[in-house]
Amino acid sequence: MTFASPLWFLMLVLLIPAIGWYVWKGKSFKASLTISSVAGFAKAPKQVAVYLRHLPFILSVIAYTAIVFALARPQVSDRWSNKTTEGIDIIMSLDISSSMLAEDLKPNRLEAAKKVATHFINERDNDNIGVVLFAGESFTQCPLTINHAQLINLLSGAKSGMIEDGTAIGSGLATAINRLKDSQAKSKVIILLTDGSNNRGEIAPVTAGEIAKTFGIRIYTIGVGKRGMAPYPVQTPYGVQYQDIEVDIDEPTLQQIADVTGGKYFRATDNKSLEQIYSDIDTLEKTIINVNEFSQKEEMFHWFALLAVLCIAAEVILKNTVLRSIP
Repeated sequence: MTFASPLWFLMLVLLIPAIGWYVWKGKSFKASLTISSVAGFAKAPKQVAVYLRHLPFILSVIAYTAIVFALARPQVSDRWSNKTTEGIDIIMSLDISSSMLAEDLKPNRLEAAKKVATHFINERDNDNIGVVLFAGESFTQCPLTINHAQLINLLSGAKSGMIEDGTAIGSGLATAINRLKDSQAKSKVIILLTDGSNNRGEIAPVTAGEIAKTFGIRIYTIGVGKRGMAPYPVQTPYGVQYQDIEVDIDEPTLQQIADVTGGKYFRATDNKSLEQIYSDIDTLEKTIINVNEFSQKEEMFHWFALLAVLCIAAEVILKNTVLRSIP
């Protein structure tokens, strides 16, 4: 344990004259009632108060000492330690086009993807992770960060309709690449999740994949949606109604993007398979690195302050009950 303000310990010197004064006062104390002899009281039983008569002063000393310790701000000692761990830079590029509201995954594709991505983030304590969202265009929802609580908070705010509708896979990749290209990490990864085919943007998905390869970025692509038809909610004057829409995922392009960058293509047709895909990616992407781990300071003054309060309270109670003095 260390102390942030150790000079406060000089105040403990004041205990020396206080204790000396208490001892002197006890020896010089004279009874206010004099009698000729105390022989008749020799065998009289002693009250509890006799044994506790010094307790209030002891409690005062303990309280004073505890207050000084609290003012000195005791802290758990900081320590540096080297350890071997795993960590990479990851950008999650997520499709938020209107088709992601289809409910072949529960409650819908977008919410299922966010839930599984959140679990994935929570399992990657040492990774820098960021989020890119795309539909008809793309933008960075959260840059690379180790602050996963803030990352998850921003990810939870992703929803369809934030930007122009469409599916610009190439733009989603380009934005993610721009976030990773200057990274000094030995392993750089993009996880692209979409439920459609590229129909917007000025960058072809395969071209974006080739650019990623030049920067040493590996891309894992995920096509999400059941095979065949999927229920899609439509707002009508009579409320929300469902109609079946065809699931159109450009699997050959997604496969080509993954192959050219050394990644892998996955197809998620339900919640369970999507969870398994992220689990597989988590297993595939493990890089051993050495990090310096720093333990944070933890303030301990409140325990000493609590001790002081308890001692003072006990002293007051004793002086007004069993140790109450009569003038």
